[in-house]
Amino acid sequence: MTEQARTWWVVAAIGAAGVVGTLAIGAAFGMGTPDLLAILWMIVAAGVVTAAVAVVANRLLRHASLQRRFVALPIVAAAVTAANLAILYLRMAASDHDATVVITLLCYSLAAGLAVALVIARGTGGAVTHLVDTARTLGEGDLEARVGVLDAGPELDTLGATLDEMAAELATSQAREHAVEQTRRDLITAVSHDLRTPLASLRAMIEALDDGVVSDPPTVTRYVGEMRRSATQLSTLVDDLFELVQLDAGAIEAETRRARLEDLVASALAAVEPEAHAKRLALTAELGAAADADCSPRLARVLQNLLVNAVRHTPADGTVRLHAERRGDRLALEVEDTGDGIAPEDLSRIFEPFFRSDRARSGAGAGLGLTLAKRIVEAMGGRISAESAPSQGARFAVDLPL
Repeated sequence: MTEQARTWWVVAAIGAAGVVGTLAIGAAFGMGTPDLLAILWMIVAAGVVTAAVAVVANRLLRHASLQRRFVALPIVAAAVTAANLAILYLRMAASDHDATVVITLLCYSLAAGLAVALVIARGTGGAVTHLVDTARTLGEGDLEARVGVLDAGPELDTLGATLDEMAAELATSQAREHAVEQTRRDLITAVSHDLRTPLASLRAMIEALDDGVVSDPPTVTRYVGEMRRSATQLSTLVDDLFELVQLDAGAIEAETRRARLEDLVASALAAVEPEAHAKRLALTAELGAAADADCSPRLARVLQNLLVNAVRHTPADGTVRLHAERRGDRLALEVEDTGDGIAPEDLSRIFEPFFRSDRARSGAGAGLGLTLAKRIVEAMGGRISAESAPSQGARFAVDLPL
């Protein structure tokens, strides 16, 4: 059954209930059968006229604007009232004077109804026009357009608020898309830059060896060492990029492998010990009761990246400290150093891919270590933050659920 058919059935049911109620009231006041039949005849006649007017008005106004509908409403109501009064007049045989009075009052009612309808139609029509204009503006690409406060009734107000919410979501989505595109461009630029240096170094040394420009054993040995370093740098960059792209929070949550925190810390410390020893740095690890905590093996990569970052930017004879402790159902980790520190304007960007400060904490890395650490920690449901001041070292804090 269509919506229109259901509407007509509801109208018919209401009309039937009105007929029954009217006859019941008449019977309750002592009307006889002839009078009740007369009333029934008038109701049926009036109902037929009313239905005919409603059908005609519905067809004429189906595609009309709201303003025209509001104006037509009192006209239709007056027409239905006039038809019903005509039937009543014929039945009751009222005098011509009474008919004139009724018609005069009906004309006044029609004029007053038209005036009220015009006022209502003007306000509602303006609100609808504003909605249409705002929707058209949004469709043309101006996502800053908003409907604002209409004060035109619950339905139109809700429609306006919904349109504004949709526009805000579209603007947010577009901004996010632009940010992703900008990040992609920055990533390509940074990767190109970081690949160019070791590749150029490898090419120059290979050509020198191939052309016989370098042949003495000490120089060849030095070149081989430099080539190995460049190849390692390229391999690290490729591995970091691959892990950054493949990192997925769902995959980390689905992992069943677990490891003791003490073993993960030992692995991370072993990776930085050679460089720390060369710089005479003091490496300390304070785990306490957290040593036996079960963690994802990926945490070793986070700790290694933080320690590599700390060792790389701590001057000779400095200190790098790793501290861990349980805090209820969470694990707190801290990596502190006595290094150069981070400039305040750079502190909010150190987790961005390929970001390097020109004044502090720059080095030979690819610039993905802290980004990877942040992605892994967040994929594990944790948080990572950094605190620092220039020339006062840096402190990285990791908070993870156990």
